[in-house]
Amino acid sequence: MYRLRQKVALLMVLAIMVLLLTLRFAPAQDGSGPDKDLKPTVILVSIDGFHPAYLDKYSAPTLSMLARQGVRARWMTPVYPSLTFPNHYSIATGLYPDNHGIVGNIFYDPEFKQTFSLSKREEVQNGRWWLGEPIWVTAEKQGQRAAAFFFPGTEAEIGGKRPSHWRAYDEKITNSERVDTALSWLDLPGPERPTLILTYFGDVDHAGHESGPDSDGVRQSVAEVDKALRRLVDGLKSRRIFERVNIIVVSDHGMARIDTSQVVLLDDYFDPKHAEEIVWNGASVNIFPKPGMEQAIYSALKSKAPPHVKVYRKQDAPSGLHYGRSRRIGDVVLMADEGWTIVSRERYRPPARAANGGATYRGAHGYDNRLESMRAIFVGHGPAFKQSQVVEPFENVDVYNVMAEILGLKPASNDGGYAAAKAVLRSQQ
Repeated sequence: MYRLRQKVALLMVLAIMVLLLTLRFAPAQDGSGPDKDLKPTVILVSIDGFHPAYLDKYSAPTLSMLARQGVRARWMTPVYPSLTFPNHYSIATGLYPDNHGIVGNIFYDPEFKQTFSLSKREEVQNGRWWLGEPIWVTAEKQGQRAAAFFFPGTEAEIGGKRPSHWRAYDEKITNSERVDTALSWLDLPGPERPTLILTYFGDVDHAGHESGPDSDGVRQSVAEVDKALRRLVDGLKSRRIFERVNIIVVSDHGMARIDTSQVVLLDDYFDPKHAEEIVWNGASVNIFPKPGMEQAIYSALKSKAPPHVKVYRKQDAPSGLHYGRSRRIGDVVLMADEGWTIVSRERYRPPARAANGGATYRGAHGYDNRLESMRAIFVGHGPAFKQSQVVEPFENVDVYNVMAEILGLKPASNDGGYAAAKAVLRSQQ
């Protein structure tokens, strides 16, 4: 009998130890854990420069799974100019650049008499540049918490608000660290846990610029980003909330292959001394004339007609571009044809020729947003989204209303509609 009692006691001790170890290493499952009190949650993942054709062309098993199980747009149309900062902020605000003020990666404000550049950290973090109301401000204003591990605009105080958690951009921080931090925010106690999480991966854009959209570099970068998505999905599954969290994967624009010798040297066609400021964005140029010189600049450019470049007074730019009212757009605007770059002689550096003596090909964007090469992706997966659906294309300004609908937020005034939300969301949303 004594030995039996010893065995029973030993088994009980072992059982208690196993239970303690299970509780130690298992995700939180009590009343404060994310599986118990999770509110409607959106994780917005941006993959810079990811063209929708990549999803079929290159191996991306995790993203393909999300698209197959959830809802995918045939493509998403970016805003003009099809550059990184304008498009991220249009996704976040539902506004065209004309209205949210981020009219390029680089632009000039004649009222501030200052130039904004994505490389100027002090300006990126200055709220005076960022107009409109991004989704993280909408959430914070209405009592929800937002968190961002890199997303244009989240470093600045906008409307007196920042996300509850945010990081200053540092491209050296690995995708794994970005994902792990985002997951850790979901482990916070209910009142502190964000319902909106944003993050960003730049690998695909970097590779596309370096070697063009059809390159082995892009193939490898797509695989790397997909690994990060797998890490995110696995982290959600380990917390038993994968099927309860809404993941939205977007890109800001696509990528066009360019021959680096296809350049237009703009100062061959007008006198730059007649301009107060000239803002170069590769595929476009904004000219701010000195007082009384607008007509001279415009006439010179129109009469000489630079090849592969369209010249507009800003108010005459095609209405479909929604690009002509902001004071941050030059009085004279030049837009390059696909595959061409506009530079000055001072800025021009002759490209190195390929080893075989032929053209050197790389990648670029910023062109007319209606071009096939500039198309972006939209994938939605989670309880708010329809399942196994491919929907018709829509504009990225519609994404703000999709997120607001999922989160139960009253949207700020924006340029987006609700057709996209109706197309991608379940009827109860």
